[in-house]
Amino acid sequence: MLEVAFDYPQLQLIGLNQTVVNLLYTLDEQPTQPAALMRVVEIQRDCVTLHDGNMEHAARVLPWLIESLHAHASALAVGDWVITQTNDLGEHWVGQQLPPISHLARRANDGRRQPLASNVDTALLVMGLDLDFNPRRLERYIAFTRAAGINAVAVLTKADISPDAGEKLAELQARLPADIPILAINGLEEATCLTLMPWLAAGQTLVVLGSSGAGKSTLTNTLSQSDDQATGGVRKGDGRGRHTTTARSLHRLPGGACIIDTPGLRTWRPDTDEAGINAGFEDIDQLAAHCHFRDCQHRDEPGCAVREAIAPDRLRNYHKLIREARRGQQTALERKAETARWKAIGKAGTARHREKRGG
Repeated sequence: MLEVAFDYPQLQLIGLNQTVVNLLYTLDEQPTQPAALMRVVEIQRDCVTLHDGNMEHAARVLPWLIESLHAHASALAVGDWVITQTNDLGEHWVGQQLPPISHLARRANDGRRQPLASNVDTALLVMGLDLDFNPRRLERYIAFTRAAGINAVAVLTKADISPDAGEKLAELQARLPADIPILAINGLEEATCLTLMPWLAAGQTLVVLGSSGAGKSTLTNTLSQSDDQATGGVRKGDGRGRHTTTARSLHRLPGGACIIDTPGLRTWRPDTDEAGINAGFEDIDQLAAHCHFRDCQHRDEPGCAVREAIAPDRLRNYHKLIREARRGQQTALERKAETARWKAIGKAGTARHREKRGG
């Protein structure tokens, strides 16, 4: 018999929904003693912070769960739902993880998967309308969130101090998929809450993603109506921000939704395959069906319908992400072999160049 205690109305305030509850009945191993359902709201080096809908609890993760997740190239992430048990000393221990409904992760340079957030409904892709403005980076974020099955909303901050905000907004509207909402806001204004209201229903979980200084923590503070998250300015020379947020953390919002704030992302290598990238470039994927060649790579082939309709910069970004996705799916040995192959090609080219100069 299932012995996991939870208060549905209370846990709904931190994102519980019926889909998560149903997952309780699919667990291979049910708890052998009374346990509680909680959500991971922050992860430290040797412990995690959990929330039961009413208050936070410090907890440790059982070693066997850490090993099990590691064996599947995974780890706990902020937003995970877990089953905990309490020992005679009142200590909380995480013994099981409910399978995430959605999961955001990135690939490290060595191919390891680094979890970012779990069980997210909507990603607020935050980008400043100052020197932080970078359409290619926004396209990258859209591709990765869509590959994870997460809705994406482009949130353009600092609209109040950007004289060319209208031009930049028009550029994105012409470039991004038509079904991606694009919102220009002042993250300090309370009106921002009304602008984002369609995504703030009770039980919804949002995550803010973007570079340092884009205004993620400011937006989190405005939506949560608090000053919990430290904020900072940007450098005058290049508009880059300081890492005022150093760890991912989940916060409750007044309307019953919750939001996960994240540190600035310097890089985000895809943790998906080519199909996942294509999900973020639906216009290219649809046009590819009209190319003259079925295996068209949209480079220099005759009769390419994609090159005729897609802006060159967007197409270059697409090709770059496809290359990164293919590399991310390689094993360590495959990456090593590919590196060796390119080194050999480089050496051969250098040798030919020397021969020509000598001749």
